[in-house]
Amino acid sequence: MSVGIVGYGARIPAHRIKVEEIARVWNKDPAKITESLGLREKAVGCLDEDSATFAVESARAAIKSAGILPSEIGAIFVGSESKPYAVKPTATIVAAAIGASTELMAADFEFACKAGTAAMQVCMGMAISGMIKYGLAIGTDTSQGRPGDALEYSTGAGGAAMLIGTQKLIAEIEATTSYTSDTPDFWRRQHAEFPSHAGRFTAEPAYFKHVKGASTALLEKTNTKPGDYDYAVFHQPNGKFPIRVAKMLGFSEEVLKPGLLVPEIGNTYSGATMLGLSAVLDIAKPGDRIFACSYGSGAGADAFAIRVTDEIAKPGRKPVESVREMISRKHYLTYAEYVKHRKKLKSL
Repeated sequence: MSVGIVGYGARIPAHRIKVEEIARVWNKDPAKITESLGLREKAVGCLDEDSATFAVESARAAIKSAGILPSEIGAIFVGSESKPYAVKPTATIVAAAIGASTELMAADFEFACKAGTAAMQVCMGMAISGMIKYGLAIGTDTSQGRPGDALEYSTGAGGAAMLIGTQKLIAEIEATTSYTSDTPDFWRRQHAEFPSHAGRFTAEPAYFKHVKGASTALLEKTNTKPGDYDYAVFHQPNGKFPIRVAKMLGFSEEVLKPGLLVPEIGNTYSGATMLGLSAVLDIAKPGDRIFACSYGSGAGADAFAIRVTDEIAKPGRKPVESVREMISRKHYLTYAEYVKHRKKLKSL
């Protein structure tokens, strides 16, 4: 039995702030930051937007593109590290907003930036086992970064939803693998406002080791090579890491470009890989093969081998608004407006 993506949706807010505007406030050289991080600007949620609203809107788009009833969804899992409530699931908010049945499994997932892809894997298992007809996996975040920290230049906002099932597939997930270890490269303690990161763990022991580990295992499992894929999407904490890891694995930069969104919207954490995959599905044709690998600090990576089906070419099977159209819709903020929108000013 095949399992895969039945529908998908995305949400990227219209507000942006440029790297040069943040650098101006902290008296930094914007050219050096852009060069080192491969970023130009990032998406910022509006005052009435958060990870829950991104989840709801992307879920609605996914259901519409799938052409199913919300009552057919048997599970909703939301991956995020910026939940609006410390104790209360976002998944139930999504369920109520889309009109899902109360006979539903729902939970929030957390594994840094790969919580959404972990939700996809769980939905795959539940769908193929017959426990559910369709499962909704969502990756959504309003990423946090301490003012003046390097993360402030890269932390973006947005989310994506993948409706997983065994019928009406627009893209079959042929295989998936994971690579996991206890590597403390990034964390946020209970009650802490902003995350911390250990620079010496960020690159080789964390991101590159885990993405290469999961990706190599998937290539071996599927007996494929990088040249067999038309598109590749890797987790994008900045604009440099995904290009570098793709080159290490043997993927060309050309297959990476359609899903490389971070230079324009920043690192959307749990939404990053799923948004990149959504951008690729927006332009994919029947028969195209997609390689996708997420990464979550702490640390782990999930890789997917995906083949696009003929179903994707049918009318209405793609969202009304594409990811690239969302990115083109933008309004720039000053740093003062950004601080207000992100609620970084705290009363004493």
